[in-house]
Amino acid sequence: MRRLALGAALLLTACSAEPTRADDHGPRAEAYFAMGCFWCAEADFEKTPGVIAAISGYTGGKTQNPTYKQVSAGGTGHYEAVRVIYDSSKLRYADLLKIFWSNVDPFDAAGQFCDKGESYRAAVFPSNPEETRLAEGSKANLEKRFGQSIATQVIPKSDFYPAEAGHQDYYKKNPIRYRFYRSGCGRDARLKAVWGGKK
Repeated sequence: MRRLALGAALLLTACSAEPTRADDHGPRAEAYFAMGCFWCAEADFEKTPGVIAAISGYTGGKTQNPTYKQVSAGGTGHYEAVRVIYDSSKLRYADLLKIFWSNVDPFDAAGQFCDKGESYRAAVFPSNPEETRLAEGSKANLEKRFGQSIATQVIPKSDFYPAEAGHQDYYKKNPIRYRFYRSGCGRDARLKAVWGGKK
């Protein structure tokens, strides 16, 4: 599905994979999440006050410096993921977990929405014991809330590789293609069905 939206967009002028640095932000921290399509994950996090940037990339696999083609073909073990850079004076890790959970289908072990395969699975990648405690605790709370097992995994952070420039800020550079993809993939409809409009 997403390949329909990619097309010639990858030939556009490249933007940096690194976030723009601004002087009006407080102390920075980083967090790592996989939510299916990383274009959507970027958009979902970057609309949140206190998030400085979300960078699309690959993590959780064994291949060094993987390409989109390698990851999407499968076999590398990588997830499409985002590195979220945030102002820790405005947001806590627990706040990011709430944003994460409300933007995934936690019951789908095969991928997310119309995108299936190992690279599209949802996961949290905590960087330290406290983040692990919070992530595991939030997952356990959801299992109690829904009365069923959560497929989303909590996996210790490993190397993160920024994706190719054409994938960075895709929703900003290609808004029409992005909206077509997101709607066609059924992402928002499924999120509403899971969360009842109350994320």
